[in-house]
Amino acid sequence: MSVQLGMPQPRQGGSPVPGVQGIPAARPADAPAGLLDRYGRRATDMRLSLTDKCNLRCTYCMPAEGLEWLAKQAVMSAEEIVRIVRVGVDLLGVRELRLTGGEPLVRADLIDIIAALRQAHPDLPISMTTNGVGLDKKAAALKAAGLTRINVSLDSLHKETFAKLTRRPFLDRVLAGVDAAWAAGLGPVKLNAVLMRGINDAESPSLLAWALDRGYELRFIEQMPLDADHGWTRRNMITAAEIRELLSADYVLSRDPRARDGAPAERFEVRRRAAGSAEPEGPVLGTVGIIASVTEPFCSDCRRTRITAEGKIMSCLFSREEFDLLGFLRAGASDQELAERWQDAMWVKPKAHGMDHVGLDAPDFVQPDRSMSAIGG
Repeated sequence: MSVQLGMPQPRQGGSPVPGVQGIPAARPADAPAGLLDRYGRRATDMRLSLTDKCNLRCTYCMPAEGLEWLAKQAVMSAEEIVRIVRVGVDLLGVRELRLTGGEPLVRADLIDIIAALRQAHPDLPISMTTNGVGLDKKAAALKAAGLTRINVSLDSLHKETFAKLTRRPFLDRVLAGVDAAWAAGLGPVKLNAVLMRGINDAESPSLLAWALDRGYELRFIEQMPLDADHGWTRRNMITAAEIRELLSADYVLSRDPRARDGAPAERFEVRRRAAGSAEPEGPVLGTVGIIASVTEPFCSDCRRTRITAEGKIMSCLFSREEFDLLGFLRAGASDQELAERWQDAMWVKPKAHGMDHVGLDAPDFVQPDRSMSAIGG
């Protein structure tokens, strides 16, 4: 069955994406191969959400009562996931896959999905972002199925603070999951922490010390305007500069000499600060990363393409437009037709933060309707 191609249409309720700065919205027929956009960026890092469901209710992500979950039939099946990844890897130059949610561990067929992806792509790096709840029971199976490494969200080592941020008393289960991932060989184990003013920001040096002592790589993430309650404000968030200042009480940070290579985190080598001095003492203890999407954006070198749990293409985390890929697949599109639709959607990727300029605190910034859990990180 052949499906009519052409410029993909935005999700219902959206508006067509116009050209930006005189650049036509339609992808030229002679555009280069791959997931190229109008600004010369090429997406090779695929973030694919397996589910919108989550078993935590983090304050910077979800309302306390949770969200209305997608119907089962609206979510990509395992076979559809494998096919979409195949199109991305074989036809569009995707070189790295990150499985996200919601919380991917709540999906019953997770192990089967990873095994099928590994069988289809023996050399593809496949990572996963998780909140760690239940990871202790599945880490070994995930590794055996072919998962390469894992990222675990961990905002606090204190039970009361963890429960305040996540609205669930599951810290011990998360810590057990982190240890199990390390033991299973899912390294380097990376930890993601969002600092919230007056809640867990003072814990940042001790959280880093804990991670360094165990060989984990901690990444602090600026809180982004992707909360379901739309309560984010620029003045209340902890900035990258503040994070570096907080860590400087105990450590000296120097930029990691390795190339950033499109990574969202700027990495720093960590040395202990000499007593009473601004100078370091001793060897490098490890590294720490800071993802500063708000105050030090890296949009000009963004290499990510996102697929939501219901198979919508999001070219930018802050896009207000989504383009249906799963419906196109279910209508009978060929792999080549799927690839061309994906290319068309990525061609109109905004310059930054869902706009034609950088600025999450700009007057014309409009927060996306979806929260982070519904997009997939």
